Amino acid sequence: MEFSYYLPVNLVFGRGSVGKIGILSADYGKKALIITGHSSTKKSGLLDRVIKYLKKAGVDSVVFDKVKQNPLTTTAQEAAEFAKKEACELVIGVGGGSIMDCAKAAAFLSVNEGDINDYIFNRLKSDKALPILLVPTTCGTGSEGNGFAVLTNPENGDKKSLRCNAIVAKASIIDSECMMTMPKGILASVGFDALCHCMEAYISKISQPMTDMMCEKGMKLIGKYLIPLFEGECAPGAWDAVSFASTLGGMVINTAGVTLAHGMEHPASGLRDITHGKGLAALTPVVMEASVSGCPEKFAVISRCLGGVDEHDCVEKIREFIEKLELTVTLGELGIKESDVPWMAANCMKVSAAGISYHPVTFGREQIEELYRKAL
Repeated sequence: MEFSYYLPVNLVFGRGSVGKIGILSADYGKKALIITGHSSTKKSGLLDRVIKYLKKAGVDSVVFDKVKQNPLTTTAQEAAEFAKKEACELVIGVGGGSIMDCAKAAAFLSVNEGDINDYIFNRLKSDKALPILLVPTTCGTGSEGNGFAVLTNPENGDKKSLRCNAIVAKASIIDSECMMTMPKGILASVGFDALCHCMEAYISKISQPMTDMMCEKGMKLIGKYLIPLFEGECAPGAWDAVSFASTLGGMVINTAGVTLAHGMEHPASGLRDITHGKGLAALTPVVMEASVSGCPEKFAVISRCLGGVDEHDCVEKIREFIEKLELTVTLGELGIKESDVPWMAANCMKVSAAGISYHPVTFGREQIEELYRKAL
């Protein structure tokens, strides 16, 4: 057995741990740029609490609140320019995956010259960024546990990750109390995304013992706790479990990557700005159904994590899980048209070549087009 595992992230986990944000931030500077969305952290009072904790620790702060779902490269650039103007020494992301990804990208752009798309496509490289601290408010992307920042280029619809160790957070505070105000629909969408991270990294050709172990734990926790939370259970332990699973999902894709379902979803949400978790709900059963033969023993494990028996009922269990989360949807219902399919397949091959190569079954462009059509 041979493998290598490296992920330099400090995870601070526990209910109430957001109160440590000031102390943790003070190690990295005296002025922070807080990146957040335009409403949820304000309505919940979390943003005001974070500002208060920072001030108590002697850290001044300014707020950038223009991030939306499927964050744009241009928004990250705008945030970075604001950070430079305000002479910020660190960046704090408070919010869901879009917020955290934008915070990472802004921290990167604050100290690197040039077009971020050149770094995303590895035409330029850098290993520096402002220090980053993250406070997730959704249990989905796991961005707090990896060195990825998914961004969409508004000029051409490319949705792809900036990837480097420089944007791994210096500290990520996973406080499940910060997630309890999520609307039911958002919980379903982000929770399914977390499950997909674990499933896709598990079947990846570059999976390894460390990631397999974390994937199995994440899938079991989501399989057991996500639906009860969606149906109204408020047990703190259930929130802890799904939050932990989400972080595990982010960590495993840092090493084992995502595979074809994510690779196919990114062109769809990059083109039509659809909700990522819903796009995955439309595509994942179709992709998985065509992929079981690639590693049936792993699909059997996935099935059992979702209450099934073996690889033969795995896709059925995924569909049942989606239905219980009220996420059953087609790409057509999300606004994707038949005429979009050729562009999406070509973009998938361009932007997600790595994920396609990691997938346990090899699909060419025509086969990917057919999978898109089955999901319409």
